[in-house]
Amino acid sequence: MFELLLVLLAIGFHLTSSSAQVKEIKLAQPSNIFILAGQSNMAGRGGVSGGVWDGNVPPECQSNLSILRLSANLTWEEAKEPLHKDIDVNKTNGVGPGMSFANSVLRRDPSLGRIGLVPCAIGGTKISQWERGTFLYNQLINRANVAVEGGGIIIAMLWYQGESDTINKKDALSYKKNLETFLTNVRADLRFPSLPIIQVALASGEGLFIDIVRQAQLGIKLPNVRCVDAKGLQLQKDDLHLTTESQVKLGQMLAGAFFEF
Repeated sequence: MFELLLVLLAIGFHLTSSSAQVKEIKLAQPSNIFILAGQSNMAGRGGVSGGVWDGNVPPECQSNLSILRLSANLTWEEAKEPLHKDIDVNKTNGVGPGMSFANSVLRRDPSLGRIGLVPCAIGGTKISQWERGTFLYNQLINRANVAVEGGGIIIAMLWYQGESDTINKKDALSYKKNLETFLTNVRADLRFPSLPIIQVALASGEGLFIDIVRQAQLGIKLPNVRCVDAKGLQLQKDDLHLTTESQVKLGQMLAGAFFEF
């Protein structure tokens, strides 16, 4: 009886140790890190209608033990949709481009190892709310710095923002200068002057000046900055947010642009 008890205890210890090892694998420091920033279409509204997310996660956006996310409390955890659930807290989040991007990147280059995603996007924000010294800017820089504390490196930032700057013509006309300043400041404050940045040209907008903002985005000539054009991707009934299928496609487009660096 005593021998049987020892065997059971040994089995229990083995199972507990194995479980702890699995958890450690999930939460280990990622090697290569991507920042996800901007407004609602980066945060993800795919599958959201009437303030409710339908819970549909396409195969391209499924979780993967090799993809982690930096949570709001600055700890690494397994990444899963919605990626911005605890970041863009005043809105309902659904599918964005992040998981599709990460899965696509790993399929194309498994040698990248464990990937870390740093969600920073907040819906409804104008470029002026991302100026150096603002809450959103400081939060991005802080989260990015925490993300590399364990030894990983930031290898790119994905940026999708501008819908809110299509309402006022003055905002639209100053968008190019403001975006260039923002991207330059981020690189300076992360001490990575050549940081690869992939920005998205708008598929939609909240105002009449979409074309002005799009021209600004397509006209950015900073080194190591690429632009993926979302125009033509399917929108939801609100004519503002990308559908789940479009978010999947956008993530794949962003991955393609990443491998062009």
